[in-house]
Amino acid sequence: MASVFTLGLSSCFRINSKLKPRFRVRAERLAGDDLSVFSSNGVSVNGGAGSAMGGEEKKGSFLDGGNGSLTSKPRAEKKLVKQRVVSEELEVLWDDGYGTKTVKDYLIAAEDMIKPNGGPPRWFCPLDCGQPIKDSPVLLFLPGFEGVGMGLILHHKALGKVFEVQCLHIPVQDRTPFEGLVELAEETIRQEHASRPGSPIYLVGDSFGGCLALAVAARNPTIDLVVILVNPATSFGRSLLQPLFPILEAVHSELHVTIPYLLSLVMGDPVKMATVGIERRLSPMQKMEQLSGNLAAMLPLLPVLANIMPKETLTWKLKLLKSASAYANSRLRAVKAEVLVLASDKDNMLPSQDEAQRLKNSLSNCIIRRFKDNGHTLLLEESLNLLTVIKGTCKYRHSKKHDFISDFLPPSMSEYRYGFDVVVGYLQFASGSALFSTMEDGKIVQGLAGVPNEGPVLLVGYHMLMGFELACLVEAFLREKKIMVRGIAHPELFWGKLQSSSDEFGFSDWVKVMGALPVAANYFFKTLSSKSHVLLYPGGTREALHYKGEAYKLFWPDQPEFVRMAARFGATIVPFGTVGEDDVAELVIDYNDWMKIPVINERIKESIRDGIRIRSSTGKAAIGNSYTRNNNKLCLFAVVLITINGKILSYLYRDETKGEVANQNLFMPGMLPKIPGRFYYLFGKPIELKGREDLLKNREEAKELYLQVKSEVEQCIDYLLKKREEDPYRSIIDRTIYGALYSSADQAPTFKP
Repeated sequence: MASVFTLGLSSCFRINSKLKPRFRVRAERLAGDDLSVFSSNGVSVNGGAGSAMGGEEKKGSFLDGGNGSLTSKPRAEKKLVKQRVVSEELEVLWDDGYGTKTVKDYLIAAEDMIKPNGGPPRWFCPLDCGQPIKDSPVLLFLPGFEGVGMGLILHHKALGKVFEVQCLHIPVQDRTPFEGLVELAEETIRQEHASRPGSPIYLVGDSFGGCLALAVAARNPTIDLVVILVNPATSFGRSLLQPLFPILEAVHSELHVTIPYLLSLVMGDPVKMATVGIERRLSPMQKMEQLSGNLAAMLPLLPVLANIMPKETLTWKLKLLKSASAYANSRLRAVKAEVLVLASDKDNMLPSQDEAQRLKNSLSNCIIRRFKDNGHTLLLEESLNLLTVIKGTCKYRHSKKHDFISDFLPPSMSEYRYGFDVVVGYLQFASGSALFSTMEDGKIVQGLAGVPNEGPVLLVGYHMLMGFELACLVEAFLREKKIMVRGIAHPELFWGKLQSSSDEFGFSDWVKVMGALPVAANYFFKTLSSKSHVLLYPGGTREALHYKGEAYKLFWPDQPEFVRMAARFGATIVPFGTVGEDDVAELVIDYNDWMKIPVINERIKESIRDGIRIRSSTGKAAIGNSYTRNNNKLCLFAVVLITINGKILSYLYRDETKGEVANQNLFMPGMLPKIPGRFYYLFGKPIELKGREDLLKNREEAKELYLQVKSEVEQCIDYLLKKREEDPYRSIIDRTIYGALYSSADQAPTFKP
């Protein structure tokens, strides 16, 4: 059977100093043990007349032994590797491959890579990564102390779509000191930076690799690095296993074979590893069957662990860990890179949770995300896709700063399933959403057929209590139309206390994965110009956090600016109404009630003072917003159109909202849950603004259209409030019985429009 993998070569391997830093080759092993390597332009690296290596360099080849040999007599026929055309962007609900690879695949790959070879450390690109989209940044993976370099195997396909992935392999018999590994990684980074100085370089350091990543970042403060540390070994000196390490080194060679098994139990959770790839929608019995099967499949491969860590290698790696930890910790203050620390709460090898907090306090630009149910081998256990974490923390970018439009990656199918099955799964089940839309002829139909597929489309509607309707709306567009709806959200979700209240990967991260945008005129401008579907709530948090007796009442500002902006891009406005908040919860304590309670009212006032408000950027001939943390009474949306002789020069954001909508005090309302009813959505007849540039200059007509949109939203709400009384499956009890007798509960019928 053929064994194929791809490698990215750098001149740091001393193969040929004339090779370009981004020279890529493909290595293929056929029936024999030897490996033939071909460049993208057809040059053989194995030897012969067309060899890319000189005689002396062949002696210190970067591939040999079990990894494949570079011999002077290649057995495979030479062939060209065609450069595949990469796409400009990803499709919505693309296949990220998460769950198709497991720890079993890791052990199989490790067994092939660790065969005795005696070569130096080297970079390689896993074949699973495929070809990335255009202008993808480089991601370098620095492995844990086992050194195999396949620790991202569960994430190869997803990362390979949006990164140029290269992994570092440190052979079992290699004894390169830590400073040598730092120099190797540093030289690669500098070459990548020289070839694309405007693009960031990503370093993913797992355990020991975390020390290596920090060391490289400290030595290169001027290079734009995004460092992702996974349970970094900078806390090695405080490991609970420290007293046992001298014993491990003293164990007799014949007994050493048991040590890797014991370490594997300490480092990771076998059950979490075996859970990877098990479909969450399966019944408990089916899940148990697959789990036991996965565990049984792993058992025959466990001897590979002993081959990864023979006694001499383990002794060396423990010394290497000690020096790496000391080296990295002594240079933390020099790290200027953007750092994301992923820490497991159940790490039995290192105090990763405490270490993450220490690094956050020590580094100038660092955030952390905790995973409460995972062990030390986080990347090999059932958790979240690493790419999902990168997206949710806004770390994916192509330039100096993250852009919510150009750097946005649509959700994959695995993210869609996890987000709507696990994150908001109960709400999805309890709400049993029923959606209706209005066709061009005014006929109301069930489903979203009346909403245009081609953008730009501006969905303008009512914000239910606590924004309960959001998840079901976004899910319906993804499921029925494969359309990503970009929602305009409060900046607290991105930079405020809602973002920093918990270090776990939570709801505020998921809204970013699902396309949320901070409320800002420039992002609204960009989404419409890119022909997206945009979700806008003119009433904002004033509607979502309304007071008692204000359900289904609109609190919109007086300015018709979103109408004028939509007209500028020829967008289609779709007004919509939604009801159901009073069927899931009863509002018992609102803002006025909280203000009457001592101590609590002071806490709320303090939170408001420390909150985020949007301040005008007037005086600048550009699109922009500035956020200040002193008062969160904000203008939800207002855009100044600066024109000369009818020609638009620029858009300016202004904070001039007045009245009720300006009273946007953030608080947590007190609610009593009810036996869930149902959420209903009605999207009104689309209002096309293509060719209506006159609205840019005629404020009276814009105001009239604005009031028409508002009126249609109110009519949609009134229609749903009346028609829901005719729904025989309005209650979750009736829908559950229907699901048990006929099909799933979420397919229960509703009223006829």
